[in-house]
Amino acid sequence: MRSITVTLRLPGPRARWLAAGLATGLVVATIASPAFAPRPALAVDPAVTPEHLITVNGVGRVAIRPDVADVRLGVAVSKPTVKAARADAAERMTRVLEALKKLGIADKDLQTTTLSLQPNYAYTNDSRPPRITGYTLANAIAVTVRDLDKIGDAVDDGLAAGATTLDGVSFRVDDPAAAEQQARTQAMAAAKAKGDALAAAAGVAIVGVASVTETAAPTPYPIDYGAMRSAAIAQDVATPVQVGTSDVVVTVAVAYLIS
Repeated sequence: MRSITVTLRLPGPRARWLAAGLATGLVVATIASPAFAPRPALAVDPAVTPEHLITVNGVGRVAIRPDVADVRLGVAVSKPTVKAARADAAERMTRVLEALKKLGIADKDLQTTTLSLQPNYAYTNDSRPPRITGYTLANAIAVTVRDLDKIGDAVDDGLAAGATTLDGVSFRVDDPAAAEQQARTQAMAAAKAKGDALAAAAGVAIVGVASVTETAAPTPYPIDYGAMRSAAIAQDVATPVQVGTSDVVVTVAVAYLIS
C-alpha cells in the first residue's frame, strides 16, 4: 500500500499584505458605488409626481362715492406772553367748535389733534444769542363731517369763527366692507378667466385651487386742495367742495392645479 503526500506552500508576508489590500479596496469600492451613495435631503422622490400649476393674478375694482369727510382746522396765535397766547387761542377755538356744533356735528366727531406752545426767537447778525420775542400756541382739530352737503359750511364757518389754518379736506367711506367684497369677487372672476384661457391654450384642464393670496390696495380718496386755497378768499364766497369718487381695489394671486 502506497501513501501520497501533498505539500501546500503558504504565501509569504508580501503576498499576504497584497491580498489584504485587494480585499480592502473591494470593500471601499462597493461602499462608494451609487447604491451606497447618500441621497440629498431635498431630492425629489421620482415615485411622487410634483404638482402642476398655473398661477395668475386677478384685479377687482369698484368705484364708490365717499360718505364721510375729514376736515382739519386749527388756530395758531402768537403773543408776547404765554398767558396772552393761551387766552387768545382758547377763545378762538371755542368759537370754532361752537360754529361746527351749530351745523349738527356731534362731539364724538370733533377731536383735538395738536396742542403745542413754542417760543419765538429774534436772531441778530452778531454773536449775541437769540432772544425770545413771544410765544405761539397752536391748537388743531379733526372734524368728521357725515353730511357731505355741509363740508363747505364747516370750512367757511370754522374760518369765520376764528380758525387760522386749514390743513386739508379728505374723503372716505365709513364702512368699505361691501365694496371690498364686490371687488374681491371681481378679482377672483378675473383670475379664473385668465386661468381658463391659459389652460385651454396649453391643452390642460383646471382641476382645483392650490392657493389664493389677496392684496387690498389702500383706497386713494380725493383731497380738495381748492378748499385750502379758499382760506384767502373773502368769506362772502362759499367754498366749493367736489366729493368725486374713489376706487376700492383688490388683487388676488391664484395658483390653479392642472392635469
